Formats: sequence, C-alpha cells, structure tokens
Amino acid sequence: MNAKEYLSQAFNLDQRINSKLEQVAMLRDLAVKTTSVMQTDKVQGTKQRTPMENALVKLMSLEEEINADIDQLIDLKRDLSNLIAEIESPSHRLLLELRYLGGSTWEEVAAVMGYDLRWTYRLHRKALKEANKLLENNTVECI
Repeated sequence: MNAKEYLSQAFNLDQRINSKLEQVAMLRDLAVKTTSVMQTDKVQGTKQRTPMENALVKLMSLEEEINADIDQLIDLKRDLSNLIAEIESPSHRLLLELRYLGGSTWEEVAAVMGYDLRWTYRLHRKALKEANKLLENNTVECI
C-alpha cells in the first residue's frame, strides 16, 4: 500500500461513518412512522416482532457498528498523525495534516497555505514521496 492509499483510509472510513449516520436517521424516521399493532394475546405460537421493534433492533445494531467505526477512525488518525509527524518538511506536514487528517479540499489547503493550487499539487507529490520512504522504512499496519 502506498502513502496516498494509506493516508486516504481515514477519509474513506469517515465517509462510511457519515453514510451509516444517514441510515440511522432514516431508520429513526421509520421507527417514528411505524405504528404498533394491538393484538389479542395468544396462548400458543411464536411472538412476532412489530415493525417498530424491527426498526429499533436495526437501529441499535447500526449504532453499534458506527461506534466501532468511530473507534477505528480514532486509532487510524492517531497512526496517520504519528506518520505525518515523522516528515521533516513543515510544509509537507501541514499539507498532509490539512488534507488527510482535516479532510480539507485542495482549494482549502491552497488557501490556508497561501499557495497556488498547482503548486499545492506539486507539494503534495513531494510530500507523498517523503511519506512513501517512511512507510518503506517502517512496517505500518494498515486498517
């Protein structure tokens, strides 16, 4: 795995978390919209879940997945931060932090750093080369 793929893991995981959060919002809406059905008690038979119960079970399961993903994202960002901290050039470090830890767009990175967008891309290539060398020297565990 090269440096760009390694550093992009945080962004990808963050996008998955956001997608799951949207799913949670939809399930909550569904749970509110479903109505419970009043049935007479039966002596024999299996208990059927109501649509509200089904929605709540799915909601709780998805929230557990989100919490696990958030824990993974925190660990990943800590690892990425440690890698970026090893980079010698302060401008390379700042660029990588803004882009991969902060999730900034290229335009935002260029504005913060006070560079032209094309120069930011060139600087990014140089920063990735430096990060690739560090990854080759270190055995970094990828999530």
